[in-house]
Amino acid sequence: MPEYSEYTYCDTAPTHAHQHLAPALRNLLGGDHVRLLDLGCGNGSLTSAVIPEDCEAHAVDLSESGTGRAKLSFPQVRFHCLDVTGDLSAIPGFGSFDVVISAEVVEHVYLPRNLVKNAYEALRPGGRAIITTPYHGYWKNLALALTGKLDAHFTALWDCGHIKFWSRATLTQLLEEAGFRIERFAGIGRVPFLWRSMILVARKPAI
Repeated sequence: MPEYSEYTYCDTAPTHAHQHLAPALRNLLGGDHVRLLDLGCGNGSLTSAVIPEDCEAHAVDLSESGTGRAKLSFPQVRFHCLDVTGDLSAIPGFGSFDVVISAEVVEHVYLPRNLVKNAYEALRPGGRAIITTPYHGYWKNLALALTGKLDAHFTALWDCGHIKFWSRATLTQLLEEAGFRIERFAGIGRVPFLWRSMILVARKPAI
């Protein structure tokens, strides 16, 4: 039986999710100079697509193939092959980032509290975290059940796929437990309440 030590990337092509994620993230990040950290960057394609000009960007992923290819393709970003739920304190400037993003990652990790704790500790006081994950809510869950698409949605046969399924309430609780203050919620992709993903913007208190 094969072992899967990492999610393997063969290239730095964008995924299908970039179509709805990238515009939303670019809008939230704006054009100001920021120090940005991406937790769970994969092959780096989304990071490179959303960072503002003149941004000092660092990105983290456990996939050696992903970060290795990203380093060659996107030299404007500093990539680190590290576990997003592990010790990230060696990243230059850890604790002083203006923004942390983590796009479609929290549903893949066994220890989501560690991921959010790292996001909190990476930020300067007053810094923002922008977290996205597939949306789940009553109407979408009902539609999936009625159309017989629950198996496809829950991706049980996808190696290294989704292991947790978040609602607005549970993701809000996760962030607030870490000390964040929620500032904004938005659904993106498709029509309201059948969104593909959701975004929560949270701020680390300034004091």
